[in-house]
Amino acid sequence: MDDRYWMTQALAEARCAGELGEVPIGAVVVLGGEILGRGHNRREIDGDPLAHAELLALREAALRVRGWRLAGCSMYVTLEPCPMCAGALVASRIDRLVYGAADPKAGFCGSLGNLVQDPRLNHRLEVSSGVLAEESAALLRGFFASLRSPRPVSP
Repeated sequence: MDDRYWMTQALAEARCAGELGEVPIGAVVVLGGEILGRGHNRREIDGDPLAHAELLALREAALRVRGWRLAGCSMYVTLEPCPMCAGALVASRIDRLVYGAADPKAGFCGSLGNLVQDPRLNHRLEVSSGVLAEESAALLRGFFASLRSPRPVSP
């Protein structure tokens, strides 16, 4: 199983978010060929500004390993993480981040900044970007296009 396979799992989570009316972003945490944590955006449903896909996947993975250190794990996420999620990746000691689409407006793993590889911090991640980027971006474009399209009015 390679990066593309695991990113398809993150894309499945993103589709779940979209079906719920959430911004379609999904994430999985993988260790040794097994998914330890899954997450998709739930900010609207939960009324929680912290309910990002990455944080939910990290929380589930930490429960599975019974600890906050996720050394040896990789995170696969459909959109470049924001500063909050990038910080959580560093704090959790994830080894590797793989993301799909870059986020030029909020991404902090290479676009606006690069928190996950900042040499001043006590932990840095290996980063691979652009894995199934078009599929990830297409989900987001479709979601936001549907928000802008006029809705039929019921009589």
